[in-house]
This record gives sequence, C-alpha cells and structure tokens, in this order.
Amino acid sequence: MPFIGNQPALSYTSFAKQDFTTSATTSYTLDNPVANANELALFINFVRQEPTTAYSASGTSLTLTSATSASDDMYCVFLGKAVQTVNPPSGSVGTAQIADLAVTSGKLASGVLPTNTPGFAVRLTSDQTVSSDTPTKIQLNSEAYDTDNAFDSTTNYRFTVPSGQAGKYYFYTQVYCSSDAGDDVTETSVFIYKNGTSQGFTGTFINDKMSYNVSVKSLTLDLSVGDYIEFYGKVTISAGTPLFKGQSTRFDTHALGYKLIG
Repeated sequence: MPFIGNQPALSYTSFAKQDFTTSATTSYTLDNPVANANELALFINFVRQEPTTAYSASGTSLTLTSATSASDDMYCVFLGKAVQTVNPPSGSVGTAQIADLAVTSGKLASGVLPTNTPGFAVRLTSDQTVSSDTPTKIQLNSEAYDTDNAFDSTTNYRFTVPSGQAGKYYFYTQVYCSSDAGDDVTETSVFIYKNGTSQGFTGTFINDKMSYNVSVKSLTLDLSVGDYIEFYGKVTISAGTPLFKGQSTRFDTHALGYKLIG
C-alpha cells in the first residue's frame, strides 16, 4: 500500500517460539502478549493442543485445562507475533541462497583460509669445507624467511614441525659443489633427511672432471609434530679441498619448504 516517507527495512519474517519449564500447574507466563488462544500454537509432548479447549490465553497469561507435570515437554509458537527484521533469521540462509563466486576473501576473518605455512627459505652464506665422498649436513645459516621460527639456522640447521602443524610438506634443496684445486669434481649428490634418515637423493656422476656442479632434490613428506628435516650434500673430488659453495647475496646453496594446503 502507498506510504509517506522511507520504506521500512523489514524483509525477513520468522515466528517467535517459547519453551516452558513445566511443573504440576495450569498457569504459565508468556514472553509475548496475545489477544487470545488462537494467536499461539501450543505443543505438549510434541502434540499440538486445540486452542480454547486445551488452553486459553490473554495478554501474557496462559492457562491450561489440565495441569502439566515436571516431565512434560511444552513449547508454543506465537502465530500472532511474526517478527520482522532487516536480517535473515538465524539458520535461514544456506549455500543455495548465496550466488556462486559472490563471497570474497575480504569477507572472511583472518585465519579462515588455509595458508602454506609454516614455510622457510634458507641459504649458505659462505663456503663450507667438507670431506670428499662423505654425506655432510649443509650449514644453512641465513634465513630469507621463516614464518613460524621453525628452522634452526644457528646450531642444528634443521626444520622442526611446530605444535599443531602436522601435515604434508614440500621441500626443495640445491647444493653447489666445488673444489679449490680446479677441475677435480667427479661426483655430487644432495639428500633430504627426516629424523636422521635419508628420504632420497639426487646424484650426478661426471665423466669429465669439472670445477663445480649443482645437484637439486625435491619431495613431499607427511610429517608429525616434532619431526625434523635436514639437508645434506656430498661432493667427490680427485684433488684439492671439497666445498659447498655459499654466497651472502645469492642462493647458490639453499633449501626451502612449506606446508601444503589440503
């Protein structure tokens, strides 16, 4: 119907309900006033009662024809009190009412969407002297980032799964192997260790000796809290001193890892 002024912002309708704590009585108090018994539907033990016959109502007074007991379940729905609000009633909106692609990340609270964390990227900043043909832990001593402070870059040079972060992880490492004597590198390898045991390696056998070679390795692992990951390399030379090459401004020898979403 026509009206003057702004249109009322009343769009969603739901019926008010009241649950009663029953006892051996015929008199109860309503949360909302009614004109008569026909303005509410009364249920006792899940059976609807007939208005004016099983009960009468006026204002906030509800009077039963027969007394209830403490074990009865009783509630009413106020048919004469259709509550209108500008918001949908609780539980009334499902996925069918939301348009596809309508919800953006800006509408979600922080932490709702999964992220690829914990994550880290670390590198070797100076040359590490090692023994020829001997798997040796890479002393990855500089962190580009370490989201959960889970990589020890000062003592054990390892990543440890933090509390509450068990799951599947991706790891990648690269080792730049060399000799200080020139073209004397004959073999290089890189390993990823879990809890002190190798989970796989990549090796390169060199027919003609070289001054350096780079080996890389990646894999995914299902980890529990407290599991730790270390990165090892191996360089075999025919002369000189074997080295893992490190650089403070480049990622010549480095490793990274992050938790997979899923």
